[in-house]
Amino acid sequence: MLSSLGRVTSITVISVALATAACTTEPTHKTASVVSAATDEMSTQPATATYSCADGGMMTIENLGSSVRILSGAGEPIELPAAPPAQRARYGEQPYALVLDGREALFMKSGEEPLACTR
Repeated sequence: MLSSLGRVTSITVISVALATAACTTEPTHKTASVVSAATDEMSTQPATATYSCADGGMMTIENLGSSVRILSGAGEPIELPAAPPAQRARYGEQPYALVLDGREALFMKSGEEPLACTR
């Protein structure tokens, strides 16, 4: 009788362990890909975007991949390389710099106040 009770106990312990293991799940990759897609959507810049700036002006930014071209009514287009080269949010070459963050752009020129713009 004791050995029969030992087997029942062993079977019960194994059954509980298996049931508990079935209840736990590892995080799915779907959640990570959804978060990644949302992040990409916010950080990826469109090929061409027009921004309204704090000074009342407008600026159009053409994303050329490893550089951007800035067009405004103020003069000649400005082309800025990515800085550092693998970067896709910061661009610059003296005397200009541009930082893109989601729907916002911060345009800077040496000796002047930074200009905040939104698309």
